Amino acid sequence: MAKREKSSYTIKSVAHALAVLEELGKEGDELGVSELSRRLNLHKNNIFRLLATLETRGYVEQNKETENYRLGLKVLELAQNFLRQMNLVKQIRPILEELVEKVQENAGLAVLRDQWIVYLDVVEAPQMVKVACRVGWRIPAYAAASGKVQLAYRSIADVERLIDWKSVKAFTPNTITDKEAFLKHLEEVRDKGYALDNEEYEEGVRCVAVPVRDYTRRVIAALSVQAPAFRLTDEKLYNEVLPALKEAGVKASHKLGYTA
Repeated sequence: MAKREKSSYTIKSVAHALAVLEELGKEGDELGVSELSRRLNLHKNNIFRLLATLETRGYVEQNKETENYRLGLKVLELAQNFLRQMNLVKQIRPILEELVEKVQENAGLAVLRDQWIVYLDVVEAPQMVKVACRVGWRIPAYAAASGKVQLAYRSIADVERLIDWKSVKAFTPNTITDKEAFLKHLEEVRDKGYALDNEEYEEGVRCVAVPVRDYTRRVIAALSVQAPAFRLTDEKLYNEVLPALKEAGVKASHKLGYTA
């Protein structure tokens, strides 16, 4: 079966909403419904509904005096998050490369986003058999070392807010799905200073992660090493990988201004 172009999956209403944001972003001045309708060749009622939706989410604001619209603070928030993430990747990338050189296994940088971890950067090792992982991948935080090591430094209230226990499922026989057992496990992770994914998300794959802190001492990300379980044995994990990973975590935190 022929592979469909991504453009064939386009949702018109989403595309129109993005077009409105882009048009507002071109101008220093505010724009009204009629002007946006003319520029985008969309009916005024359509433009009004799009603006109303965007306004409720904070992406646009209306000037109550002129009734025109401008970009909202939510757009600025997204832009700031993007810049922070790109700066984070730029600073941590050399540390990831050095880590991979030492342990000869894949290493990644991931952040916690709601109930997920999202990989911002991945450096692959020159191995014939390696764990598939790429930038942008999302994995449920409760089943990933990078997620558990970040959740471990959150309050119990935060953890319970982030994880919907009704939707938690077992990916493998090792996935921790019991709420009380998981909270106890997070205490152990916090005491040890690292988290281990022992084939909890994918059978045959092990992962270990350490926290990355910024100048405020908050845990804002995680560094991890992923490898096939047959190669990441306990001996290699505790004698080679974990010491190098902890050192990388300290270096990354210092880069971001953390001081013990």
